[in-house]
Formats: sequence, structure tokens, C-alpha cells
Amino acid sequence: MRALLIAALLAGGVALGEDAAPAIVDSRVLIPKERVTLAAVDAAMARGVDFLVGKQNADGSFGSAHRTKELNIYAPLPGAQDAYLIGTSGLAIAGLVEAHDSRPEVKAALEKAEKWAFAKFPELRRADATTTYNVWGHAYGLRAISRLYQSAAGDPARQTALKALAQQQVDLVNRYEYLNGGWGYLHLFESLQTQKPSGITTSFTTASVLLAMHEAREIMGVVLDEKVVESSLESIRRQRFPDFTYAYSHSHRLAPQLDINRRNGSLGRSQACNATLRAFGDPKITDQVLTTWADNFIEFEHWLDHGRKKPVPHESTFLIAGYFYYYGIYYFTVSARNLPKEKQRELATSLARIILTRQEKDGSWWDYPLYDYGQSYGTGYALLALKWCREAMP
Repeated sequence: MRALLIAALLAGGVALGEDAAPAIVDSRVLIPKERVTLAAVDAAMARGVDFLVGKQNADGSFGSAHRTKELNIYAPLPGAQDAYLIGTSGLAIAGLVEAHDSRPEVKAALEKAEKWAFAKFPELRRADATTTYNVWGHAYGLRAISRLYQSAAGDPARQTALKALAQQQVDLVNRYEYLNGGWGYLHLFESLQTQKPSGITTSFTTASVLLAMHEAREIMGVVLDEKVVESSLESIRRQRFPDFTYAYSHSHRLAPQLDINRRNGSLGRSQACNATLRAFGDPKITDQVLTTWADNFIEFEHWLDHGRKKPVPHESTFLIAGYFYYYGIYYFTVSARNLPKEKQRELATSLARIILTRQEKDGSWWDYPLYDYGQSYGTGYALLALKWCREAMP
């Protein structure tokens, strides 16, 4: 139970600053099905792009540590904020590229973001021996680089530089693989704080890193360390239960009936973990497994939604944290891409209905008030998901 209590123990005493948290919009009731059209998806994506372009920092990044709340996640300075900034910016950049918006201001925003990425991605390291939040920055930095590489078709010099940047991110994240395989993000209460992290591996962090690495290999031909890949895949397999729910962390694998480890608590993790094992050829991840979990997500999404925008991690039913919401939506699409086209069409319409309903009045999407990162990373996730919806919808 120790890992489940971490969130409560990480609460900080930071008072509200001048910038209040984003206004909460009541978007629980899904819009009518007839309003879910390709035109509506395109319009929502354009609004999301407008939000990110308007929200971009002067240096090309997205998000900041300026907006606070009464409870903040444990974040050793300055490295934790660097990790948040790079992870958030990676998602925002990836979303902007995938929107395929040809307006000059969008192109300019991406050019500025790419320049910033070349300068800042190589500097990312863990904050200290208690955290490895940097792995999120490496994972979503890779997602951004892969898409920037694709957008650089016809420019071999730019693609060569982007591939080198991606290879560096792969090599950096390999340094932080945990002793029991895979990756986690926190080992604050471990008795041993070692150069090679010895804390709690989490199934979803491991899946997020491996999928980003797999994509980078498929798109750019980066080289992966097969020993790291296999030990990390084995970590996910150890956390898999017979019904393809996944334990929150390695320390939870012997407690399958804890709320956080049951179907509704695993809705987002199961999408990412199943997609990872499928990508690396696990024969147990059949179309039927992916279909079952895709249907589970659509039917039981309201449990994830119940935790959306709640400010304390894991305070919701099934110990769901708000920041799993758009995470789950994005990895739903990564998993669903493996299914037959007819099934993808059905799922895409259902998912688009959810995403269109959740869009905020300012064009953003957000699920958790993480300083001033939440709107930018949420919008990046949503744009990536809507891009799949736009491709798969009838």
C-alpha cells in the first residue's frame, strides 16, 4: 500500500499564486451522436491548435511552473520542472505536427519549438536520487522528434539531425532503467538511492517509454538496446493479470483485487501496456484482447472522467488520478490502430464524441491542474487522438 499513499504524502504547502487554476467547465454529458462529424473534428482540432499557438512560450516551449494550487506534486528543483516542461512541450509539438494545419502561424510555432527542442532536450537529466520524472520528458520528447522527422521529408540534413537527437534521447533514458526492469518515476521512500534507480517500476511508465522507442525505431531507424527492451517488456509481463489488467506498479503485482488494479482502475494502463506488448510481438495480445479493452474503455470511460480535474492524485474512485484521463485516451488510439478498419471506424466515432464533449471554451483540453502544464499537455494528447479519429471515422 505504500505506493498508493505516496500521493497523499507528496502534498506541498504552496499557496495559490496570482494565476488561478483553469476554470472548470461542466462537460460530463456527451454531445448528441449526430454532432460527431468530420467537420466537427476538424473544427475542434483547429481550436486546439489556436490554443497551443497562443499559449506557446517566447522560447518555443509549452507550459510553465508559474500557476500553482494548494497541493502540488513533489517536484525537486530544478530538474522536476525541466522534466514537466520537456514532456509537456513534446506532447504539444507532436499534437501540432499531427494536426497538419498549414497556416503560417502554426508553421512558425513549430519552427520555434524545434529550435528549442534541439537546445533543451539534450540537457534533461533526473532531478535527484528520489525521482526519475525525466523519463516522461525523454518519452514524449521522442514522440515529438519522430513527428518532426516525418515533417522534414525532403530535407535530409534536418532529418539526420533529428535522428541523432532521437538516438541521444534513447541512450539517455536507457541510463535510468530500474534494477527490476522498466521505468518508474519516483523512489522517494526507498532505503537505497542508487545511480541505477532501484525504486518502484510502474507498468504504464515502462509502456510509455517502450512505445516511444519503438516508434522512433520504426520511423527513424534509431538503435535500441535489446537487453533493455527485453528486461522492460518482462517487467510489464510480470505486472499483467490474466484478464489483461495491469498492476499499477511492480510492488502491486501480488494484489490484483486492490481497486487501482481492477478493470476500471486499469482502463488507461491496459491500453498502453497491451499496445506495447503487441508492438513488440507478444502473441497473447490478440485482436480479441485489444477489442475487449477498447470496448471496456468506451463503456467505462466515465470512471476515468470522474477523476478528471480532481486536484489530489488518486483521490477519485478506483484511486484514479486526474492525469490518467487524456493519457488513457491517447493510448486507446495507439492500441486501436492494430484492429481491423471496420472496428476502428466504430471506435473512432465513439471516442471523438467523448473528446469533442470535453473540449474547453478556450479550445484546450485538460485533466489535472499541474502547475501551468495541464492545458498544454492535455491539448497535445487530444490532438494526437483526434488525428486518429479523423483518419478512422467513416
